[in-house]
Amino acid sequence: MSTEIIRVPDIGGAADVEIIEISVKVGDIIEVDQSIIVLETDKASMDVPSSMAGKVTSISVKEGDKVSEGDELLVIEVESADVSAPASEPAKSAEPASAKTENSSSSASVAAEEKVIVPDIGGAADVEVIEVCVSEGDMVEEGDSLIVLETDKASMDIPSPFSGKIGKISIKVGDTVSEGADILVMVTEAADSAASSETEKSASTPAAEQTPAAVVSGGVESVNVPDIGGAEGVEVIEVAVAAGDTVKEGDSIIVLETDKASMEIPAPKSGTVKSVSISVGDKVSEGHLILELEVEGGSAPVAAPAPAEEKVASASAPKAAPAKASAPAADQSAVLTEPSKKVHAGPAVRMLARELGVDLSLVRPTGPRGRITKEDLHAYVKAAVQKATSAPAAGVAVGSGLPTVPDQDFSKFGDVDVVKMSKIQRLTAQNMVRNALVVPQVTQFDKADISDLEAFRKGLKGEMEKQGVKLTPLPFLIKAVAQAMVANPSFNVSLMADGESYVQKHYVHIGIAVDSPAGLVVPVLRDADKKSVIQIAKEAGELIKKALDKQLKPADMQGGCFTISSLGAIGGTGFTPIVNCPEVGILGVSKADVEPRWNGKEFEPRTMLPLCLSYDHRAVNGGDAGRFMTYLNALLSDVRRLSL
Repeated sequence: MSTEIIRVPDIGGAADVEIIEISVKVGDIIEVDQSIIVLETDKASMDVPSSMAGKVTSISVKEGDKVSEGDELLVIEVESADVSAPASEPAKSAEPASAKTENSSSSASVAAEEKVIVPDIGGAADVEVIEVCVSEGDMVEEGDSLIVLETDKASMDIPSPFSGKIGKISIKVGDTVSEGADILVMVTEAADSAASSETEKSASTPAAEQTPAAVVSGGVESVNVPDIGGAEGVEVIEVAVAAGDTVKEGDSIIVLETDKASMEIPAPKSGTVKSVSISVGDKVSEGHLILELEVEGGSAPVAAPAPAEEKVASASAPKAAPAKASAPAADQSAVLTEPSKKVHAGPAVRMLARELGVDLSLVRPTGPRGRITKEDLHAYVKAAVQKATSAPAAGVAVGSGLPTVPDQDFSKFGDVDVVKMSKIQRLTAQNMVRNALVVPQVTQFDKADISDLEAFRKGLKGEMEKQGVKLTPLPFLIKAVAQAMVANPSFNVSLMADGESYVQKHYVHIGIAVDSPAGLVVPVLRDADKKSVIQIAKEAGELIKKALDKQLKPADMQGGCFTISSLGAIGGTGFTPIVNCPEVGILGVSKADVEPRWNGKEFEPRTMLPLCLSYDHRAVNGGDAGRFMTYLNALLSDVRRLSL
């Protein structure tokens, strides 16, 4: 016997990590890789496995302690491996050599390394890794979560495409990745052992019982909606297959659309579509049946005829009727009567809770070691909604937390029509209410003298039209705003959800509010500070055309730093634009007009452009806004400055 100390292994450089659970006690016999403690950071929880087997003699830590790499955890008694072979060993060694060879060949397996990369994540780029769920050496099954990604809109788990042992991991928490980026290398085992055992089985089967192989189908399988990040009631906007179609693994079968993005659901296997259970416009959630798929099969041995007794038994056995699923009622026990003092939940669950406005201390956990799962969160929300619908409060949208207009019967005053809002109109309304309630907004008004700019623009208008460029005042405004943001970086930030920090951006992407047939949309022109006025005019024109033709993709409307909302020729002398959170500033532009201006000697006509700058007072002070507006006016008043 020898005594060994087990210490905290490499935990990614984290220090002072809290112990939330000790999984063993003194006297326990533990195995290699058995979990001994559970640590939790602000990003993830992790099990610390035992590096050796033995008996626990003492434990050096307790729950609530903070530990770092190298700290002592416990002492175990390790049994020496110097044990003589039993007396029966010679008898075993007397086995025929052929039997040994047969056994070794049947258990042989070939290890193969497979590279796992980031799959299609809806066109998003530079998505942050907020959790790495595995470590080198871990064994995972197909579908187990490998990493968790988080965009500014949602978090998503990336599952393992196959089973195996984790090899080298190429990313860490905090990295940003895009589709195709390397995640890790996985060691899988080829099925040599299965092949050899099949050979042995066929060798031991009498020749009369062996029958030639026949090509069979893989059977009919149900294809359900996979994990879609916890979203419920997601609309089906396209069904890409029909009954009778042949699909390959990975082919798109349906397209779903949330209020943030659209996503394609791929076929999990190759085969023929037998029936489709959903249609365009349906609302689905994880687990909903999409279609029945007759999976492509391979060659399989035809089974020998069953004995007569077995046939009789199978014929007399009654067929079990399929259980008809029914929607379960909301479980009111999912809501705790008193807040929990300790909350254990992963980043994806915490992100979803923030989006739903749920207090996790009131959610009853059912996961391992008292952790809150997404299912617990969904059960809590269903219970809360059911309770609210039984006695809804006037003027409150159930489940949304946002005030609404109380119901009224307008038909008693005259003829009316009830017109359903489009999806974009509904989302715009919700975002406007949310932004108006959340953002402490201030609006500053001014006028810019654009007389020289207009003379310059009109002088180039004919020449630009020959080149296919429509030179309106908008490209000059975008260029001027981009340069003003570089000079005043306080406008190029976004506040963090913790309320204690903000993100300083080093790129300048400008959103352009467009009044499209579908409603108000804001396509984003990227790197406006690095482009000429002509380049901006071309790209802005293309974005506006896509918006008017309803061809914008979710990626075209993401990543904005600042928004310009121009009423242009519509008119008006000013308005108060609402900040498009998480941006901290928006510029409203009204109709330019000719006004008399005193030049020191006389009044002269000048073209004046009304500007309305709204900003989030949590991130931008009045002095910052004043400097921004002064700089912007200087650029617009002297067009030469735009070339500097």
